[in-house]
Amino acid sequence: MARIGTPLGGQRRLFVAQPAGHLKIILACLALACLLTGGRAEAASFPERTIKVVTPFAPGAASDVELRLLAARMSETMKVPVVVENHPGAGGVVAARTVTNAPHDGYTIAWVGNNTAIGVSLFREPFDPRKEMEPIVGVSQFAYLFVTSAKSRFKSLKEFIEAARAHPGELKIGTSSAGTSNNLAALLFTLNMKLKVTVVPYRGPAELEVALLRNDVDVVVNAYGGLQGAIKAGQIRVLAVTSGQRDDRLADVPTMAEQGVPDFDITSWNGLYGPKGMPKVAVSALEANVTAILKEPDTIAKFKRLGFEALPVPHEKFARRMEAEIKRWGSVIDAAGITRK
Repeated sequence: MARIGTPLGGQRRLFVAQPAGHLKIILACLALACLLTGGRAEAASFPERTIKVVTPFAPGAASDVELRLLAARMSETMKVPVVVENHPGAGGVVAARTVTNAPHDGYTIAWVGNNTAIGVSLFREPFDPRKEMEPIVGVSQFAYLFVTSAKSRFKSLKEFIEAARAHPGELKIGTSSAGTSNNLAALLFTLNMKLKVTVVPYRGPAELEVALLRNDVDVVVNAYGGLQGAIKAGQIRVLAVTSGQRDDRLADVPTMAEQGVPDFDITSWNGLYGPKGMPKVAVSALEANVTAILKEPDTIAKFKRLGFEALPVPHEKFARRMEAEIKRWGSVIDAAGITRK
């Protein structure tokens, strides 16, 4: 409907009256625009409240201590509390599900390790981070050590290999629980070298150390963090490091490759993932913040004392590493004939 009006000044104008339905549509669109703009503003100011990091490791474990150091520094630099929650169990699946079942807003994220990649092939009902989570940033990596008792007859890994070939089935290697990174590293070693050696899983570093010192096993495979006390006390001898390069803390210890073990550049790792679909601005903010922290000399030194190398990995590259590790350990699990749990 149109009408002719005469506003002040005498000029005649045409006014169009909008139907009530059209007015409601316009108001609804304005409301939606305000809502979307507000959402963008809220995301752009990430973080505004407490961030929760869920870890699959038990309190006191080296990776748990590492995370708590990182979280404390994040709290300082991001100006919001960053708290750690421990949800151990099922090879990291319990912790991962806690994160994926939380709101996908970037305020509940996961501390993941190599065990997350291993679990894809190890469990009958696996958790697959490629499908259910978003990479945020890689944080650290660490090698494993092949060690023996200081009183052992083995002075090098080569001597152990020669003894294993001369006496098949007699020697034993101790590791953490079946399916853990160092357990699979030991199995990969026996497969690569075609050795008949028994790999014996134990529940943790303390049991491993006792087994070695009592001569229940001939060699133990574990991370530096779980062995440094015994190394400094002179109770154990380090035979090899599993990384591609020597560890500067153990400069005289050769790598596996230097001792004739092919295709054995192994480092485990930790990092941060979030639930699938979390805001990109949250990923960017967390990645930038953690990357900056990991370049601080104090953080580098603290991580090193725990046995970790501070190593920020951008989220795209971190996703590629996860993919590569899933394939690698899946092949080892199949070759070793490990039954899915």
